[in-house]
Amino acid sequence: MEVNVKNVNNIINKVYKDSIAEEIGVEVGDLLISINDQAIHDIIEYKFLLSDEYLEVEIKKIDGDIYVYEIEKDYDEDLGIEFTNPIIDQAKSCRNKCVFCFIDQLPKGMRETLYFKDDDSRLSFLQGNFVTLTNMSEDDINNIIKYRISPINISVHTTNPELRQTMIKNKFAGKLYSIMKRLADAQIQMNCQIVLCPGYNDKEELTRTINDLSNLYPYVNSAAIVPVGITKHRAHLPNLEIFSKKDANETIDQIDQIQNEYLNKIGTRFAFLSDEFYIIANRSLLEYDEYEDFIQFENGVGMISKLEREIQDHLKTLSKDQISRNKKVSIATGHSAFEFIKKMAKEIMDVCPSIEINVYKILNDFFGETITVSGLITATDIMQHLEYKDLGETLYIPRSMLKADEDIFLDNITLEKLQELMKIEIVPCLNEGHDFVDKILK
Repeated sequence: MEVNVKNVNNIINKVYKDSIAEEIGVEVGDLLISINDQAIHDIIEYKFLLSDEYLEVEIKKIDGDIYVYEIEKDYDEDLGIEFTNPIIDQAKSCRNKCVFCFIDQLPKGMRETLYFKDDDSRLSFLQGNFVTLTNMSEDDINNIIKYRISPINISVHTTNPELRQTMIKNKFAGKLYSIMKRLADAQIQMNCQIVLCPGYNDKEELTRTINDLSNLYPYVNSAAIVPVGITKHRAHLPNLEIFSKKDANETIDQIDQIQNEYLNKIGTRFAFLSDEFYIIANRSLLEYDEYEDFIQFENGVGMISKLEREIQDHLKTLSKDQISRNKKVSIATGHSAFEFIKKMAKEIMDVCPSIEINVYKILNDFFGETITVSGLITATDIMQHLEYKDLGETLYIPRSMLKADEDIFLDNITLEKLQELMKIEIVPCLNEGHDFVDKILK
């Protein structure tokens, strides 16, 4: 069988130690041709074929020789390899022109990968990306069902067909609910997101959308509602308004009523607002237990409550040696989380009186001050806002300011370069209480 290595995407770039692949002699640079005589077209097909307990794996070595390995394994056991292209196939790009699209609001000069809009159900399954389901063929939908691709993260925004076409600007956008109904009938789990835009999909339209989605429960297990983000780079894009304090309060009251209704009806609050709404409205967040295991955590739902509880719990476990450490440090955060981080810093200093923590609010000049979350802060803004500030021996930042798999900021400046420019150690902290506290007290 002739295979041109240069023209395929399933080249192996990692072999895990003590894995099946290492045991049989698979090496980095080898090419996976087929499993049980079936060619591998994408990562979902690969994972589906791995579920068999007996495999015949065809590998082409770097020298051109082809081997077939007979493997007996457990049902859920992996081969222990990764590919140069994580999904093997090319990622499907988005053909929508959403009125709220954040990528369309990006200035030039940022990381190149930020400008690619994906809308690929495989990335939704593997990496948690959200998809609109507008760019899917009948074969794509059938493959989700056939290969049990679950859960799928869906950008819903509205279930009103005409309104969704208006917001997403795709003639297929109105078919969303019928597709979701098919997926629910096949018992595919779905997580939903609604980007809420004042004057578009809020108020009565929001209630309609939540009601429609709840009819697919438990396969749609929840819906997260996040406010639209608007940068200063919106030239030639549709006019959009950000949420005012009044708008945010009205939305919170609306969702409170919906949550109470569904808690009595189906045993879950079902719809959850991101923390930003409560910050804009200057209202208290839900209690820790009311977030129901934080099922929409990745959408910024309950992040503050979860981190607060984890920090408070971890502070109770500190040793005398950790409490007595003497140091001065600083934390940089966005406008949204500033008051919360200040409060947490005070709680740490109350338990550890020999530590001094200065917390600094970084306003977003790069995107505009309407963008208030920490995850969209750039290295440029950190440098500008912290110049001449008393930073102590170490500056701590949220890990969300950096690319998920690389220490680089949105404006293409690496963490190493920023440390060099600012002449200070900069330590990223995960959004986990023990990591946050332990790194400060290290």
